[in-house]
Amino acid sequence: MIRRVFILVLLAATAGAAGAADDATRSKITARVVSPQTTLASDQSTLTLDDVVRTALAKNPAVLSAAHSVAAQRTKVPQARALPEPTFGIGWMGNPTPFSVQAGDPSSYRSVSAMQMLPFPGKRSLRGRIAGKESDASQWDLEAVRRRVVADVKASYYDYWYYDKALHTTEQNRDLLSTLSQIAEARYRVGKGMQADVLRSQVEISMLLQKLTTLEQQRATAQARLNTLLARDPDAPLPPAADVANPSPLNYSLDDLNKLARDNDPEYQRMQKMVERNQLAMNLAHKDYLPDLSVGYMYEQRPAMRDMHGFTFIVNIPVFYKSKQREEVRQAKEEELSASDARDNRQNELYFDLKQNYLAAKASDNLLKLFSQGVVPQSSLALESSMSAYQVGNVDFLTVIGNFTTVLNYETDYYRELANYQTSLARMEVLTGVDLTSAQSLPSAPATPEKK
Repeated sequence: MIRRVFILVLLAATAGAAGAADDATRSKITARVVSPQTTLASDQSTLTLDDVVRTALAKNPAVLSAAHSVAAQRTKVPQARALPEPTFGIGWMGNPTPFSVQAGDPSSYRSVSAMQMLPFPGKRSLRGRIAGKESDASQWDLEAVRRRVVADVKASYYDYWYYDKALHTTEQNRDLLSTLSQIAEARYRVGKGMQADVLRSQVEISMLLQKLTTLEQQRATAQARLNTLLARDPDAPLPPAADVANPSPLNYSLDDLNKLARDNDPEYQRMQKMVERNQLAMNLAHKDYLPDLSVGYMYEQRPAMRDMHGFTFIVNIPVFYKSKQREEVRQAKEEELSASDARDNRQNELYFDLKQNYLAAKASDNLLKLFSQGVVPQSSLALESSMSAYQVGNVDFLTVIGNFTTVLNYETDYYRELANYQTSLARMEVLTGVDLTSAQSLPSAPATPEKK
């Protein structure tokens, strides 16, 4: 009967451990991060920036991976605060048969024992706070990934839009050049022009066809890049990008952006959390000089004698503190200094990265104003005037071709600078956490240059 009791106790302990494992498995399954099922509509006439950003945040594997990492880090906090696992044991002394004793021998017994280690007060709390700081740091890692993905998506979107505009502009100029070639042929047939003018116009048309081929290849590359960021097949079709009619206003000074970056840059904030984490680790290293307590209990059953109860109290003594605890404190101090220096270095790099993108945005903005208000309108008028003069024989064909090439280059340069400007704003969004590329409530801006 007594042997059965011990066997039942052993089975109960084993079943409890198995049940705990099943509960842990179920908890892991239910704790999975579920992302929203956001996709691009197949019947969209235009591709908007909001659509691609929303889809990327929901589908991009880098964002999902970072989100799972944050969820994993959060589960470490209760683990760090928990008590060490208690130990449970059963034993016997006497016969080799399990749970059997020798009748009449007072030294023979059956026993059940349990022991629990109790860390010195404050250690568990510090371990939990350290895990909490690591969880906070991983949250900033997630924010950094989200912002980088959004910036990459916006940059790819603006490239995709630019190549659409460049293709459309080049095709329009090809039609214009075909008209110019027809004028040259008509003048040559009536003896007012030269055959060289006709041949030169045909060469220019061939060069435009070559440029169109290059632009189509670059557009396909931009489309593949955008599809990849959206977790789609690189060859999946995309509708044309919505028109970026006006540049987004930059209503912040460089000093304002620097203040925002110091408070919102994910990399800087993550490093700050690691500094705080290492400060707590330093406190924990000092507490490791203090001993932990282990409490144990044993119940013994002896044949033909009264049962016995035993208690055990064990304290560890840090006699090897010179090679363990002291070095642990030194390690924690060096890690704290390393994290602090890395944070300060990030602050210096942050100012440079922000100023670099700010100056690039300002340069693009100045070029946009120059193109839209001066260069493009003036070169378009010059082309129109030279074409009219060529028809009556007042200017040569080379002048017309030169003006034509100037208009084409400046028009495509305008769209390129507009894409560069918006991309620079998107890169600053990563550092500041402020939406700088929003198309809402935009003030009136110079109109996009139109084809004459």
